[in-house]
Amino acid sequence: MNWWAWIAVGAILLGAEMTLVNAQFYFVFVGASAFVVGALMRAGIPLADWLQWLIFLVLALSTMLTFRRRIYERTRRSLPQMKGGPAGETIVVPAALAPGETCRLEYRGSSWSAVNGGSAGIAAGAHARIARVDGLTLVLHGED
Repeated sequence: MNWWAWIAVGAILLGAEMTLVNAQFYFVFVGASAFVVGALMRAGIPLADWLQWLIFLVLALSTMLTFRRRIYERTRRSLPQMKGGPAGETIVVPAALAPGETCRLEYRGSSWSAVNGGSAGIAAGAHARIARVDGLTLVLHGED
């Protein structure tokens, strides 16, 4: 294969890694291995086709097995934790809610059903904490 073909394959694989949502760093090592083979060919080192493919395979597998997990975990650790939903946020209750009672309320631009999941009543206009979401119902607890 020509040197420029190896470089093109490496660029395509690295581009695919960047455009896919979560390729998990597999294409980086395969693409970098293609770049190395292309660089060897461009430097004028005469390599038979089978030797080009062997170098590519050995580089891709060895670097992937050696470094991928460590690099992937290191980059994933720095990402902020995704919040699973509205649990823990506070909301103003429009109507008085006795324990177990439900009402409709507006939250983030949508109408929700809400139930008082606590043991004490929540007064109208009081702040309540969203304990969890059950389907389309917010389970509220009064703030102390």
